[in-house]
Amino acid sequence: MMRAPRAPAAALFLLVASSAGAQSVEPNTENARVRVGPLALNPTIELLNLGIDTNVFNEPGDQKKRDFTFTLSPRTEAWLRVGRAWLTGSIREDILWYQKYDTERAANTYGTVGVLLPLNRISAAANVGYLNSKDRPGFEIDSRSRRRESSVSGTVEVRALARTFFGVQGNRKVVTFNEGETFLNVDLRQELNRTTTEGVVTVRHQLTPLTSISFDAGRSQDRFSFSSLRDSTSTTAGVQVTFDPAALIKGSARVGYRNFKPDSANLTSYEGSVAAVKLSYVPLATTKFDLQIARDVQYSFDVSQPFYLQTGFGASISQQIFGPVDVIAGLSRFSLAYRERVDILALLAERTDTVRTYYGGVGYHVGPTLRIGVRAEKQERVSIVLPRAYEDFRIGMSVTYGT
Repeated sequence: MMRAPRAPAAALFLLVASSAGAQSVEPNTENARVRVGPLALNPTIELLNLGIDTNVFNEPGDQKKRDFTFTLSPRTEAWLRVGRAWLTGSIREDILWYQKYDTERAANTYGTVGVLLPLNRISAAANVGYLNSKDRPGFEIDSRSRRRESSVSGTVEVRALARTFFGVQGNRKVVTFNEGETFLNVDLRQELNRTTTEGVVTVRHQLTPLTSISFDAGRSQDRFSFSSLRDSTSTTAGVQVTFDPAALIKGSARVGYRNFKPDSANLTSYEGSVAAVKLSYVPLATTKFDLQIARDVQYSFDVSQPFYLQTGFGASISQQIFGPVDVIAGLSRFSLAYRERVDILALLAERTDTVRTYYGGVGYHVGPTLRIGVRAEKQERVSIVLPRAYEDFRIGMSVTYGT
């Protein structure tokens, strides 16, 4: 089906939860379609957004430019059992094509590699991630900018009681924009290249075979390569409920607290709630509900408003109406509440932008793994900064195999 634009971050949404509360459990390989000895693979391919984009550059008013576009997205998940350990991996390539505006064409690569070692009372996991993308990094930046992200994380968990586990986690992520990437005459490399390091302690209790609850507390640091004004330290705490993929409700929901303190006295801090929810509910075999909620601090490219609080939700319903025909409808709404520097006179004090998306579509299933669909989508941003306000309408078809 035709998707909402990928964001941050975000994901649809860039769901900016901490990774705290992650579990070191054995992977579920039931969905693997290809098996070669001990190797299990789940390949899929999607042809998305095959149609018209009426505002290629997210421009205001009469400046809008339209083009014919599509995205081809092959991906594969892999699992390999080696003794008591599991090796896991995934790779996805998004090939974005525009007919007229060739500057917007891109090939984006996403990949992860991990190892999981579940022992009797101790389990350990390590993961490495990589992204090489020329895409919009979130709701704020409208240019498709080439950037690389690399991440490494590790978790050790000890079973202290029959269903209670204590764990520690470490995470490190590096974000690098290519030299020459700009937006509104701002050098994104100078403003947003950064390294994030995080340490977390967790307590997880297995409520049922399909449901667990975890508590976490952590501390993280953001260090910018060229813009030390944005350097910050955060203290976090939260509670997360996680549902197994075999449960009626799938996914996870985390709510927590973040004390975000910039190192510079010229920036205001944030102390308050954060959230990351990604749940799906399938009460009947023909109906599915999806809910996503995100709230956290994000960094801005604008040096006069160096960060903002992003808050929003997305919800959708898909329904099989008869035979192989289904329909889907959804919406999302995100607000970007900017925070100003205290050492300069802000011309746009307490500015809040809002991004809204509405979509609907219909699909036809050709067998159990092939779906052909058509979808229409409208996205708009409301801002007191008139050049940042825009409307975009897309309509196109999709072909999905393997999902």
